[in-house]
Amino acid sequence: MTVRVVVAEDQSAVRAGLVLILGSAPDIEVVGEAEDGERAVELARELRPDLVLMDVQMPRMDGVTATRLVVAEGLADVLVLTTFDLDEYVFGALRAGASGFLLKNAEARELIEAVRTVARGEGLIAPAVTRRLIAEFATESRPAPRADPSVLEPLTPREREVLSALGSGLSNAEIAVRLDMAEATVKTHVSKVLGKLGLRSRVQAAVLAQELGV
Repeated sequence: MTVRVVVAEDQSAVRAGLVLILGSAPDIEVVGEAEDGERAVELARELRPDLVLMDVQMPRMDGVTATRLVVAEGLADVLVLTTFDLDEYVFGALRAGASGFLLKNAEARELIEAVRTVARGEGLIAPAVTRRLIAEFATESRPAPRADPSVLEPLTPREREVLSALGSGLSNAEIAVRLDMAEATVKTHVSKVLGKLGLRSRVQAAVLAQELGV
């Protein structure tokens, strides 16, 4: 299956580089390029890509607002790409429904694999910043949790353990080791957790776990 991608990046040289990298993968096709968030939303509506690779700091409309619109309308999954590992936009992008978060200094192969991962519906936060992101979220001074703890009631005890592991930023392989189960079984549990909680990605599950202190 070919993953159809719209690249949203305001710097033309960076955008050209991203298009070149993604175009080198046989299973990825760049179908559109946007120089700002407003154009990214327009292209998502027009082209219905599988994924939008979204910069956060762009003119006319920032990437967080654009992500919220793209996700709310069910137009595509969004992989946020930024220079900053922890800036004021990250949490907003995740809460807006972004399925992944990757740094611009990622290697070409990491970018390609991130696109494939998000397109599969697995969600992703760059390994180099996952635990920093979770730690920052956990210690950040913020208002009371927005989520109602009762949303966890449909989960089995095992599924709660998996959610807790997601909240710690663990990969499927790491969860398998922690909970002493096969990685394929972990993947099944993660899918069930997302389905029962009405979440789009494991990234959103990690944020919810932190909000609820799971």
